[in-house]
Amino acid sequence: MFKRHPKGLFVAFFSNMGERFGFYTMMAILVLFLQARYGLSEEDAGSYYSWFYFGIYALALIGGILADASRKYKTVILAGIIVMFSGYVIMALPGNPLAITVVGLFTIAFGNGLFKGNLQAVVGQLYDDPKYSKVRDSAFMIFYMGINIGAFFAPFVATGVRNWFLKTQGFLHDGSLPAMCHAFQKGTLQDVGKFQELADKVSGTQVLDLGMFAQNYLDAFSKGYNYAFGVAAAAMVISLIVYIVFNKLLPSVEKIKKAEDTSKPKVNTNIVSFLLGGGLMITTSVIFYFLLRNTVKDAAALGAAVGLLVGFIAIMLQISTKEERPRVTSLIMVFIVVIFFWMSFHQNGLTLTFFARDYTVKEVGPFTNLFFNLESILAFIGAIAGLVLVFRKKMTERLIGAAMFIGLGALCYYFIVRANALNPIAPELFEAFNPLFIVSLTFPIMGIFAWLNKKNIEPSAPKKIGIGMIIAAIGFLVILIASIGLESPHTLQYVDASGATKYNPVPDTSRVTPYWLISSYLILTIAELFLSPMGLSFVSKVAPARFQGLMQGGWLLATAVGNKFLFIGSKFWSVLDLWQLWAIFIVCCILSAIFIFSIMKRLEAATK
Repeated sequence: MFKRHPKGLFVAFFSNMGERFGFYTMMAILVLFLQARYGLSEEDAGSYYSWFYFGIYALALIGGILADASRKYKTVILAGIIVMFSGYVIMALPGNPLAITVVGLFTIAFGNGLFKGNLQAVVGQLYDDPKYSKVRDSAFMIFYMGINIGAFFAPFVATGVRNWFLKTQGFLHDGSLPAMCHAFQKGTLQDVGKFQELADKVSGTQVLDLGMFAQNYLDAFSKGYNYAFGVAAAAMVISLIVYIVFNKLLPSVEKIKKAEDTSKPKVNTNIVSFLLGGGLMITTSVIFYFLLRNTVKDAAALGAAVGLLVGFIAIMLQISTKEERPRVTSLIMVFIVVIFFWMSFHQNGLTLTFFARDYTVKEVGPFTNLFFNLESILAFIGAIAGLVLVFRKKMTERLIGAAMFIGLGALCYYFIVRANALNPIAPELFEAFNPLFIVSLTFPIMGIFAWLNKKNIEPSAPKKIGIGMIIAAIGFLVILIASIGLESPHTLQYVDASGATKYNPVPDTSRVTPYWLISSYLILTIAELFLSPMGLSFVSKVAPARFQGLMQGGWLLATAVGNKFLFIGSKFWSVLDLWQLWAIFIVCCILSAIFIFSIMKRLEAATK
């Protein structure tokens, strides 16, 4: 896999794997943790979730500025790993009030800002060497696969740790119980009989004191998540060790000759340029606030996010030279598209998780259960890998493949036979399918691109991004079809005695097979492979050398703004019919594709 690439890619690959394990642990359980621990509504939990996502990416600007100014990219990356570790330690402490949890989330986001964009910049620097420049796109796909190996294990570990701790306290898992426990404590629960039934079920005995049960279950549920955050902290230690031991294989920027250092370009860096950017940032923030204050709960935050991006764009256009400006402008146009992709794609940790929890069957049969347990899904993957090896040319590989297929296939059969007729699944586990598909599809898609390259018809990186947006629209079309005929959240609303709006649970008979959601994740993953690694490659190639860290930060800032718009999902979750909600994201993806194809010539010219 690393044969045609510099050894530094190995370091970046494994350093990022540990960090992404922690990040996707947060992605899988953060919203559910906030609701279970603090009793937050979907909208409130979604607000914290989008703020965290915004910080994860927006703070990359600070990391980029520090690294570009000091040229000490590797030092800034190291600091980021240490800071992130500290944040996960805070999240791992049980019983924290909401304010301390927010501090932990900010610490993780700040550390990520120091780490992520600069590591991507360093990977790009590896391929500035003409010896490796032709494999830049494939390098970022391999790098991206490393991200998702860590991401694949995260949901399984997070839910496994939580379920383990629940069992130590004498409970089974039921994703609908935390909300019912909070409602019971507040005296707003309408169906106490259903609550009693579920309490008895997860306790394995008749519960006599529902108040005590509610408190004990919430404590056990949230502490299980705390311990999952502790595992994420341990993963950061592994990343730290790998990075410290092997970071010498990464390039030192001081050794990279940069034309900007010797030519002394005439750049407008006076105070007026920054005042202009700051003024536009403030003005945009204020405009967005007043436009949305009556409809969006955190309109000020959204305004600040958009304003920051506008200010960044204004400053970059001011400080870039005449020669650099076309490249910077091309990158800015791609950043705009990125906003709408991530706003849509990262619904997988928000509304698609709500859909998994509320509209997907809670229990599955023996075969489907294969894909919701770590040991069985690894056996299944190994059996498929063995089948692939059977068709290789070398006899040794064929024999190994046959042994893997037979042995691991038999193990899969054992898991099926051993399983119950109905097996509970946790909604968080759906988060594992995206990284699983990334890891599984990276090399096939790389192979397709290589085949197209041999025929001189491989799409350019910008075209791949546009195609990715179309594919993303198809992914949301699948879940739209699945939602037709389902009762939408707003039809399940009722007003309790206190005047508060509550929701009846979705009837179990109205839930759909998990294969709808899995299919949607599959298509969205293909879209991600067309867009995200290609976007990273595009930025590393087009960004002026002296702005490598800053422009990677710009890519992540655009991602941050997209994540801040995640609120659209949680805002309309309880307002629109489900099919209407998914249609919003379909339209966003299609319009973005139309935009990027309309400027394709300009984008392709920037890569030459």
